[in-house]
Amino acid sequence: MMTAGPSGIHRPTCVGTATADHTPPPSEAPSPDERSVVLDAKGLRALAHPVRVQVVGLLRKHGPSTATRLAERLGVNSGTASYHLRQLGAAGFVEEDTERGNARERWWRSVHRTTWFNDPELAEREPEAALAYQQSVASLYALRTWQTLNELQTMPRAWRERFDLSDWALRLTPEETTALYRELEDVIGRYRRDTPENAATAPAGAERVAVITHILPEPNTPAPEAEAP
Repeated sequence: MMTAGPSGIHRPTCVGTATADHTPPPSEAPSPDERSVVLDAKGLRALAHPVRVQVVGLLRKHGPSTATRLAERLGVNSGTASYHLRQLGAAGFVEEDTERGNARERWWRSVHRTTWFNDPELAEREPEAALAYQQSVASLYALRTWQTLNELQTMPRAWRERFDLSDWALRLTPEETTALYRELEDVIGRYRRDTPENAATAPAGAERVAVITHILPEPNTPAPEAEAP
């Protein structure tokens, strides 16, 4: 089915794995599992930095790594990567992988698979940290989109034809918007998550697919003018 929207690039949509960071509407109770973390004030402040959000995302996507390897992916020096790993370790987001580490180099792994942030009271108490965290996540999503675009022409045709960028302008109440979020979550939940367990049993041809959702309220936007007959 072809997607449609006022300003998107439209190709057939393929729905796959969920994203690593979830910021559902405040009325939605999070549904984390044992590998998820719900942000508290300490965690929010620890993740209120774009490099740390990227570090956690890389460890979740690619598995355990060292500061040197992460620094290469991030385009920073190893000292910077080490500093942010230590800060994330102190906040409980990453931990040393002692089975891989040695006296010369420390390996790190992510403690969780997903992050949830949907506490409006926490956002009000920590407005600067909340904004910095959400801006970091938004920047990471934009970066991932650019990376996919840059790699698109070298992908197999079957995957190029399933790439999608779309948007729709809706006019909804807050309650309808919450219902929309629930329905999107239900649809994505029917598909196979990208976990080590699922990857081992996935059918031939299955690859990692990122589905990134944005629900962007635009209050006080005038209704579009009716077209002349």
